Amino acid sequence: MTYEISYGDEVADALRAGRPVVALESTIISHGLPRPDNLRVAREIEQQVRAGGAVPATIGMLAGRIVVGLDDAGVTELAERDDVVKLSVRDLAPAAAAGVPGATTVAATSAIAEAAGIGVFATGGLGGVHREARDTWDESADLAALSRTSLCVVSAGVKSILDVPATLERLETLGVTVLGYRTDRFPGFYLTDSGHPVDWRVDSAEQIAAVLAARGQQGVHRGAVLVTNPLPETEQIDPQLHDRVLHEALDRLAAAGVTGHDVTPYLLSYLHEHTGGESLAVNVRIILRNAELAAAIAVASADAG
Repeated sequence: MTYEISYGDEVADALRAGRPVVALESTIISHGLPRPDNLRVAREIEQQVRAGGAVPATIGMLAGRIVVGLDDAGVTELAERDDVVKLSVRDLAPAAAAGVPGATTVAATSAIAEAAGIGVFATGGLGGVHREARDTWDESADLAALSRTSLCVVSAGVKSILDVPATLERLETLGVTVLGYRTDRFPGFYLTDSGHPVDWRVDSAEQIAAVLAARGQQGVHRGAVLVTNPLPETEQIDPQLHDRVLHEALDRLAAAGVTGHDVTPYLLSYLHEHTGGESLAVNVRIILRNAELAAAIAVASADAG
């Protein structure tokens, strides 16, 4: 058994030729969306990248082998199997040795994309500092992973169920550059504005490519460039509905004694159940928009040489 990274033919050809490639995570397929929507949306995400002129590289693990650029059969397998393991960076080696199917988180996808030589990664929203982190030390591995990779990551900020100001502080401490795409505000995933500002604004894919070129030529900063891409206000979840359901969820969370790693799944499940499916629809809009922007960045970077 060899544990080296495997590449889909299209992605391998694109990397050899220097054509634009966009990395995509697979946890949204296996754990983030319900069936059968997960497979449909996974295909739509890849199509959005193609429509933008780039090659999609969905990353996952099949039978213990990391694959960069899953084909449709591989995507289908991760969408339909019940035993797919959610893999962060620390899980990659044990999962490979065990020969399991696995879906990569933002942290794992970032590390694999960098190893594969892919510079742009589109996701939905990042993990961050959890609301009870002062007691639990619960912080997503996504943040540390971004401090160790030189990727451009496109996301809609972090989910509003997290501690957003603490997450922004950690991003600053870890040296992750945060850009607002056509905004001066940090988005809150379901919400256009989390209530917090960003230090740097960019208004085009070409501007973002220039930031990436400057970072590369300077050779000083290794951390990721996080491009935050908010939904238009007309496409966000209704803020009043969001706040009401989130407050209900937090009250029920405390009453039920839910703590630690169970907090985020509980809150997300409650939001999905009590927003009439609106949070799911917003989730899909977010990842499609991010895939579109990531493709434009990858193309602009390739054109800039």
